[in-house]
Amino acid sequence: VQLQASGGGLVQAGGSLRLSCAASGRTFSTYAMGWFRQAPGKEREFVAAISGGGGTVYYTDSVKGRFTISRDTARNTVYLQMNSLRLEDTAVYYCASARTPLWGKRSFEDRGKYDYWGQGTLVTVSS
Repeated sequence: VQLQASGGGLVQAGGSLRLSCAASGRTFSTYAMGWFRQAPGKEREFVAAISGGGGTVYYTDSVKGRFTISRDTARNTVYLQMNSLRLEDTAVYYCASARTPLWGKRSFEDRGKYDYWGQGTLVTVSS
């Protein structure tokens, strides 16, 4: 599976961006997909995830109510709609997919559970 993330850029605080992650390769629809981010000098952290069927989603607390993860199986693409962006959302955002089913919030949050990673897309939020 190859993942290509896009949609990052420079945005003012309070603005919006939509990230996309296009997948190619094996059966996309069966894979759980996640978004992680890494700010300078910090570890990569979980942002949001969606199950293979799209029926289960998880978010880290700091983005709940502001970010929405979704997937379009026909387009083999997962999205992260980011609204009300804050300075602290500045980071490189990575999409990832898991080769095996994930169960429970802790699994979806665990970057070690993901087998494939995109190259990252930079989101910069300015004041």
